[in-house]
Amino acid sequence: MLKTSTSRAACSPAADDRPLGRGGTAEQEPFGVYVHWPFCLAKCPYCDFNSHVRHGGIDEGKFLAAYLAELNHFASLAPGRRVSSIFFGGGTPSLMGANTVAAILETIATLWPVAADAEITLEANPTSVEAERFAGYRAAGVNRVSLGVQALDDASLKALGRMHTSEEALAALQIAKRHFERVSFDLIYARQGQALQAWREELTRALGLAHDHLSLYQLTIEPGTPFAARHAAGTLTIPSGKRARAFYRLTQELCDAAGLPAYEVSNHARPGAESRHNLLYWRGYDYAGVGPGAHSRITRDGTKCALAVRKSPEAWLEAVETASHGLEQDEALSAQEQADEYLLMGLRLAEGIDVKRLQAIDGRVLEEKRLQELEGQGLLRRREDRLQATEAGRLVLDRLILELAA
Repeated sequence: MLKTSTSRAACSPAADDRPLGRGGTAEQEPFGVYVHWPFCLAKCPYCDFNSHVRHGGIDEGKFLAAYLAELNHFASLAPGRRVSSIFFGGGTPSLMGANTVAAILETIATLWPVAADAEITLEANPTSVEAERFAGYRAAGVNRVSLGVQALDDASLKALGRMHTSEEALAALQIAKRHFERVSFDLIYARQGQALQAWREELTRALGLAHDHLSLYQLTIEPGTPFAARHAAGTLTIPSGKRARAFYRLTQELCDAAGLPAYEVSNHARPGAESRHNLLYWRGYDYAGVGPGAHSRITRDGTKCALAVRKSPEAWLEAVETASHGLEQDEALSAQEQADEYLLMGLRLAEGIDVKRLQAIDGRVLEEKRLQELEGQGLLRRREDRLQATEAGRLVLDRLILELAA
């Protein structure tokens, strides 16, 4: 097993730090491992993720050795934690060989105890070549797959810069259902030129195909992407304002009727089929993120730390080969920063936030007058100790969070 340094850089216990959890310690809370595979066959024009195209190919063996080394380093930072979920994200993790996935999972299991019912997810693009790998991923230990379908017609897929056809997507979905107990897929809506009725028909079809989970993202223009340049030039337009809200409300209506309500702003699931790994982020629990550009939240000696590794795959690889990790940030979060993060992430969830947990983090008590005003505007609801954004509140979530954080 590879051995690494236990250096903690700038993150050390802070005198005024308070526990994130309510009535427990971080060691008793869920803990996840995120593995970022940064490579794609092509860069989608709407995407601002840390993803890269390498037409000359990559040395997968060298990258695997680096992942295993960095996992060892993170295990030294978060020893003894019980892993409840593992997520392979990207990029396009389905470009990884099944043997690579298996080696990573085996190493995680040697470094931390892994729950018998751990959720192990792999993101995949539905090209025929990648779909053929599903049996190998299942044998490696993956038990949940998330397919980047994005649209159900070829014209829309082409406009989104996708490499697959609708026929390939549907075939991959059927193969995934044969191999995995849990299957999700993504769609992007409110696309340029998309009519509300067309989205109704597409989503109705998708709900008929869905297994137990759907991720439905309203198209947004991310800075620095080709879509942003086209939007600035006026050659790309997307619904906004009242029309964008109509798309969102229709999405909620159809998913609710189909038994897949929103448990988060863009994620819908049958009760019990929510993504446990993503819930871990939104609920403010700890996780270790390895691979180029990955982020982590790890509590050490009572202090929650924010960690990030180098984004460039080649720079990350070089750093790991030299120092056994690619960390370039390792900083303690103040109690206020932790509370703001919990507020920001937690209000995305239908379950909302626990106000007593918020108070335990930094002593914060939300102003009663402001809460009453937001309730009166129909943006917020209270259920005992929980504070939840209503559907109307989720439409203006940034504003709502600013109001509460002020």
